[in-house]
Amino acid sequence: MIAKLVSWIAAAPVSLADGYLLALTLLSGELRPPSYGPPSLRFAIVVPAHNEQEGISGTVQNLLAIEYPKELFSVVVVADNCSDETALRAERAGARVLVRHDEKLRGKGYALAHAFERLVPEVDAIVVVDADTVVSPNLLSAFGARIQTGAKAVQADYAVRNPNAAWRTRLMAIAFGSFHVLRSLARERLELSAGLRGNGMCFTAGLLREVPHDAYSIVEDVEYGIKVGEAGHRVHYAAEAHVYGEMVTSSAASSSQRRRWEGGRAALGSRGFALIAEAIARRSSVLLDLAFDILVPPLSTLVVWNVAGLTYAVVVRYVFGQPVSAAIWVANLGALGVYVLRGWSLSGTGARGLVDLGAAPLYVAWKMWLKVRESDKPGTWVRTARETETGTEAVP
Repeated sequence: MIAKLVSWIAAAPVSLADGYLLALTLLSGELRPPSYGPPSLRFAIVVPAHNEQEGISGTVQNLLAIEYPKELFSVVVVADNCSDETALRAERAGARVLVRHDEKLRGKGYALAHAFERLVPEVDAIVVVDADTVVSPNLLSAFGARIQTGAKAVQADYAVRNPNAAWRTRLMAIAFGSFHVLRSLARERLELSAGLRGNGMCFTAGLLREVPHDAYSIVEDVEYGIKVGEAGHRVHYAAEAHVYGEMVTSSAASSSQRRRWEGGRAALGSRGFALIAEAIARRSSVLLDLAFDILVPPLSTLVVWNVAGLTYAVVVRYVFGQPVSAAIWVANLGALGVYVLRGWSLSGTGARGLVDLGAAPLYVAWKMWLKVRESDKPGTWVRTARETETGTEAVP
């Protein structure tokens, strides 16, 4: 009886998380985009950059080629604490450059706040694009269509720019298909907040006046997304507009990148239960979903927990003869399998991606190893090496 009770108690929170992901999976069907009206909104595209001299010119040129009236948008590069030619090369490529030096207040959040303070009086909306990114030509039109129907914050589809560089980047593309596309499609269908992904974000000037961007953690996007939800607004999802960010293939760079991302989200996890209480008090489904989003562990952690639970049930039942059922753990793993396969179908990686899923156990083991290593110091701008700097070209 005790062994069975332990199994059910352990399964309860894990099943809740798995069930949440399964529900989003079942609601992740394709959505029809709104009609694009005549362009009229003024945009500033902000590119926060720290020592990005090698790729900043290409990023600026790609952004300036967006299909939108040239007089209605500008590209603004924030050269933040740079020690190279980022500012010079960005200006030569046609960008407006804001140079910022502050040895104490460092990080993407501070760079964005610096730009927003100066640009909000000049434009109707501000878009954030990372320095290693290429974007689809319809980016501003897609954002404008949502803003004209009442949206104050919009997130574009954030995908992997170089999925075929290595098995690791294809697995990242599948992970993005699950975490970015699947979840965002379901939330948009439910009129919840799609969440902010750090790259391809759009905010109206009015929202930035109402909710100042005072988010400075390593996951400033998640932090600010919660602030937007608490202010009573949701982030809309523009599925047909794309930003493609470069993912690294080397183990060292990948480990640093993933450790910062997941460590930052875990640091916000303590806010989850407070958000649930706030959501109940305010009867807000948007806040409740935001709470679930930060409380649900990474997929690799869920897989490990489910495998551990299944192993416990099997050992107790067949080795010690206790009547503990493994059915709940099998069902949980099945739910995660459906979630991952839907992410694969949305990732565009095809048969090669499906084959690479066979390497997923190694990927999970690698991510578990990251959790026992020391995290990067929070609040600092730790720049990830670009593929062009390590000899591997990104494939747009």
